[in-house]
Amino acid sequence: MDISPTKHIFAATICVTVPAVALKLWKSSNLDHIPSVGYSSWLGSYISAFKYVGNAVQILQEGYAKYKETPFKVPTLNRWIVIIGRRHLEDIKKSTDDELSLIEAANEVAKVDHLIGREISSNPYHSSVARIHLTRNIGLYYPDIKDELHTAFEELLDLKDNVEIVREIVCRASNRVFVGLPLCRDPDWIDLNSQFAVDVATDANILNMFPKLLVPFVSKILPNTAAGIERAIKHLDPIIKDRLRRMRDHGDEWSDKPNDILQWLIDEKQESTTRQLTLRVLTINFASIHSTTNVRFGSLPLERNVMSWQTFTQALYNLAAYSQYVGPLREEVDAVIREHGWTKEALALMHRVDSFLAETQRLEGLSASVQRKAMKDLTLSDGTFIPKGTHLSVPTYLMHRDSTVYENPDAFDPFRFSQLRAEGNESGRHQMVAVNQDYFPFGYGKHACPGRFLAANELKTMLAYILTMYDVKFEDKVSRPASIHWDLNVIADPTVRVMFRKRVI
Repeated sequence: MDISPTKHIFAATICVTVPAVALKLWKSSNLDHIPSVGYSSWLGSYISAFKYVGNAVQILQEGYAKYKETPFKVPTLNRWIVIIGRRHLEDIKKSTDDELSLIEAANEVAKVDHLIGREISSNPYHSSVARIHLTRNIGLYYPDIKDELHTAFEELLDLKDNVEIVREIVCRASNRVFVGLPLCRDPDWIDLNSQFAVDVATDANILNMFPKLLVPFVSKILPNTAAGIERAIKHLDPIIKDRLRRMRDHGDEWSDKPNDILQWLIDEKQESTTRQLTLRVLTINFASIHSTTNVRFGSLPLERNVMSWQTFTQALYNLAAYSQYVGPLREEVDAVIREHGWTKEALALMHRVDSFLAETQRLEGLSASVQRKAMKDLTLSDGTFIPKGTHLSVPTYLMHRDSTVYENPDAFDPFRFSQLRAEGNESGRHQMVAVNQDYFPFGYGKHACPGRFLAANELKTMLAYILTMYDVKFEDKVSRPASIHWDLNVIADPTVRVMFRKRVI
């Protein structure tokens, strides 16, 4: 009988999973001073870990209600996680990377070193490139984003009425900025980037079931992520070589020099091989486009808690479910576009559109986020001792539904934030790109997602375009479909179909 390598891996995983995970959870004596939610015994914690996968919100709610702002811990399949509250966000913000590290937290969970490359976490210069250039150039490349989104909608929406196209549209628009034309429209490039997140998640899930000693060996025989990398290299190799040749021939500047992330990475001159630059582009693509799949990523290492295509899918469901708000949204979009056209400045004036998306992110974000790993023993501001190696996280889903912060917090109120802006109450605090102690879909502190301004412009353009051109409704549902909760992820139900009809003006 032929047994594939994948089946060998699966069989080995079953053999090592129970003892390895149980041992990890049992060896938690250095966290005994922090109360647990669920069982804390050797076998009990293992059972609680499996419950956490399917009922994370319920378990976090139990701990949040019982301990409020006091840290508590929950068992996951890989480790204990200490859940901290709003009062500890300042600890996160003030900490240095050698105290509380997002990069190491993401690396340990997503196995970045083994699946993508050690250089991604050891020298994350792509983070600063994205942070600086994505913000500085947003006005310059917005016409390209708008063009790509409008073109993608026209090409794809009439061919498919399923919301699955959202991921492809977001991927195309983002890659217009990442690698430019014509690659951003190449079906294979779009497909491989859409699949890459699933591949990394699948491989990381397998690796997380093995003891650390075996991870380097097992990672070498996992096929998914490696195949995606090689596939991407074939696309980027001729482009990178051509750009490097132009730099050798003409210096750092030449006519029609591309203004995209790939070129910004080349201009940094920290890496020059096709493989090195490909890994950076794949990482940024991953962080910018995809939601997580059964694995909690810190966005490698750009912290982002709600991904573009998932946010827009959730917003599209809200648009179909709450048709009473379509009129006011269209009124705003039509008036702004009529006066200012499709420009970055026009988007800034769409307060209701911004609020609609911000409210969607508030209600449909991850169960927990803002993950950090303690790189040394430290003490939080409330006196809680955190041992080296501890993973910390914040119960985002619950904090965004805190009745002491938000009135009627469980209700979808699409103009909640635009009304607060209209009242003149700290206007910047109530935008969808805001990062504060009450609202942090894009992370918190210095590692807040640097690409959030790009994401906001893409999402607002997409929603405004749908409002301008289409009527939408569910194919066979009257009420809004509930999201699927798996581990820390909150996922739009992928079985739902949304129908589009050209708007009659």
